[in-house]
Amino acid sequence: MISPMGRTLGWATDAVAARARVMGVKSLREGAGPWLIRFEVSAEVVEVVLRVGEVDSAADHQQFGTEVAALKHAENHRLAAPRLIALDLDGDRAGVLAVLTTVLPGSSRIPLLPSENRMRRLGAAAAGLHAIEMAPQAGLPLRKRPLADVDFSEARRTTGTSALLTEAETRVSRTPAPEGKTVFVHGDLWQGNTMWIEDTFVGVLDWDAAGAGSYGVDLGSLRCDVAITFGLPAAEQVLEGWQEAIGRQADDLAYWDVIAALSTPTDMIEWLPTIHEQGRIDLNAQTLTDRRDAFLRTALDRLPPPRSPSTPDPAM
Repeated sequence: MISPMGRTLGWATDAVAARARVMGVKSLREGAGPWLIRFEVSAEVVEVVLRVGEVDSAADHQQFGTEVAALKHAENHRLAAPRLIALDLDGDRAGVLAVLTTVLPGSSRIPLLPSENRMRRLGAAAAGLHAIEMAPQAGLPLRKRPLADVDFSEARRTTGTSALLTEAETRVSRTPAPEGKTVFVHGDLWQGNTMWIEDTFVGVLDWDAAGAGSYGVDLGSLRCDVAITFGLPAAEQVLEGWQEAIGRQADDLAYWDVIAALSTPTDMIEWLPTIHEQGRIDLNAQTLTDRRDAFLRTALDRLPPPRSPSTPDPAM
């Protein structure tokens, strides 16, 4: 863990304003970064968010490059996201990899009960990203699934899996990925990466998994997340909000729901601390796993079986 000390705080202070004075530094993630820094500038309080990483970490360099590219893309398209203030992607000035951004107001905590308005607004927020067509580019590579830098399949081979997850992996391996235009995707879209003031959507955080891909990468991820925290009806409300905002039906939904469910650990106890951190201390690992499995089972039941090579093409 890297904490913002000495040289790094000096770099951030200089980037904020001349004669800015640090008033406090607060962890935004259970004692780790990112960090909320509060400054006094000309008798006013200014807050910024600082992300820091290891200079000698290839993974950190990749994630920071993506975060910066995504935030620039979001600003160019006037999406609701933090704005860049300063960056040091080689550590020469800050001593570490460092990205300084504005603060989005509100909270990312997940409510105990979902309102239909909030679920539909989640879907609409995702649609705002997916209205932006784009090809893969520097910093924003092709994304074929959520959390693309985490190898969930390898983890299942190492730590164990379930019959349902094995069935899902087999079905997906025999199903061609849907083709279509690539759009701007967040790559890790779940409620904990969104900010709200009550039921009013404010913006999206944490863009280090972003890129170009099918809208299904995000839509499936978001649907899986709300199904896990609230149940299957919430996932349908997210879909309704997305379709209303984008102005069309979502295609290949079952495929992307399966991909999203496969982008979770076998035992959801691994994600329980993160869920609890977002305020849902009422949930336990068994409930999360059972709801994930119900979401996956529903998706598999809707997924068309792969056509055998001997099956005549209906168009012929």
